[in-house]
Amino acid sequence: MPDQNQPLIFEESKKGRIAFSLPELDIPEMPLDSMVPDEYLRKNEPEFPEVSELQLIRHYMALSKRNFGVDNGFYPLGSCTMKYNPKINEVVARLDGFTKIHPYQDEATVQGALELLYRLQTNLEAVTGMDAITLQPAAGAHGEWTGLMIIRAFHEANHDLKRTKVIIPDTAHGTNPASASVAGFEAVTVKSDENGLVDLEDLKHVADEHTAALMLTNPNTLGLFETHIQDIARIVHAAGGKVYYDGANMNAIMGITRPGDMGYDVVHLNLHKTFTGPHGGGGPGSGPVGVKEELAPFLPKPLIIKKEDGTYGFDDDRPLSIGRVKAFYGNFGINVRAYAYIRSMGAEGLNQVSRDAVLNANYLLKRLSKDFETPFHKFCKHEFVLSGSRQKKMGVRTLDMAKRLLDFGYYPPTIYFPLIVDEAMMIEPTETESKETLDAFADHLIEISHEAEKTPEIVQDAPHKTVIARLDETRAARHPILRYQKNTVQV
Repeated sequence: MPDQNQPLIFEESKKGRIAFSLPELDIPEMPLDSMVPDEYLRKNEPEFPEVSELQLIRHYMALSKRNFGVDNGFYPLGSCTMKYNPKINEVVARLDGFTKIHPYQDEATVQGALELLYRLQTNLEAVTGMDAITLQPAAGAHGEWTGLMIIRAFHEANHDLKRTKVIIPDTAHGTNPASASVAGFEAVTVKSDENGLVDLEDLKHVADEHTAALMLTNPNTLGLFETHIQDIARIVHAAGGKVYYDGANMNAIMGITRPGDMGYDVVHLNLHKTFTGPHGGGGPGSGPVGVKEELAPFLPKPLIIKKEDGTYGFDDDRPLSIGRVKAFYGNFGINVRAYAYIRSMGAEGLNQVSRDAVLNANYLLKRLSKDFETPFHKFCKHEFVLSGSRQKKMGVRTLDMAKRLLDFGYYPPTIYFPLIVDEAMMIEPTETESKETLDAFADHLIEISHEAEKTPEIVQDAPHKTVIARLDETRAARHPILRYQKNTVQV
């Protein structure tokens, strides 16, 4: 259990204690103001904490243990695959041959790196069923924007300027309408039917001559496979639009089916999710975009190509390209990790990943279905959505249950999304968790459900064992206190 009373390092400070020792000065001492202009010299002594080396080490070690990640606990964050990243990927990405090269080096001196990127492109084309791939986009939402700009360039090249709308399901990730807006389109919502899938009749109503594209992840954010995807693609194509695949849920279908075979025209992947790059905390990701052949001329430039002589290089001669979307060539280190993952897993391994992810999700769904409402009574794919509506009648909200999970050492699932499910709780266990972990999580969530019935105040006041208790989250977000200020009264 975290130490809730750990003092700030400033509170541990005792005058005269130091955490370093420097060698005796062996050159003539000079006054500072003889070397640095007066306007750059501070007028008051800095108020640094004065602690010993041991105090310093213990302080930061204690802080480091407050971090929570996949490496130290179960992280069932629905809608955002958070699975274990094999450490071999990190070893490979840190090889000197990758870390000590520079993007300004001559192509001839970085042939190995270029070959890796080219092979990654080829592997991702095989996984998605697309004809060409760019690795430039820096993350998933960046990939969405890039894909939509490609679609926009395609319509403009065909002088079809009336296509100003992008259709987005009411279950979509929030980044979809945001990306459509940033790309200059109007987002139009298509409703879901009673089974949680795209309502075909409503799609026929909203798809028209102004449709530039439909954005759709499959499986969708309810964890359900859009079984009518080919009908959906036909409707959008008949209206003259393109079909865009949000690859956030790719972990459910690798080696089983491909977006390119379902009728999609553009795909983005989240290498930092499905292909085990580091994830979260605002760190670098990678969101490659794949397209069918007729859209390939509009991909960002340069593309990495294999030349007739067998060497690798950049292709900048692309007059219809939307241009560069990222400095140099994307987040190279993340692409190296993804390639290492694909090579270590192989085609059969990736297929098994998806089968195990789907199996784990359905096992967990079955274990929890007696104690929680399940909005859709069918098998799920890699994730599922529960409703806390039953517990809500007892005065316990889904937010309360998510906070209570913290007391048992779990990162809570996504809550209140998708918006069409009352008191939603979205759970994605991923393929990397054992049956014992799934059972323990289910036992604790069921225990919380029983608490909601018999002792609701325990859940309503949670968490009880974390460093910080229940926050006023709105105030914390709008008025954050991000640095220590001496003698400041914090309320």
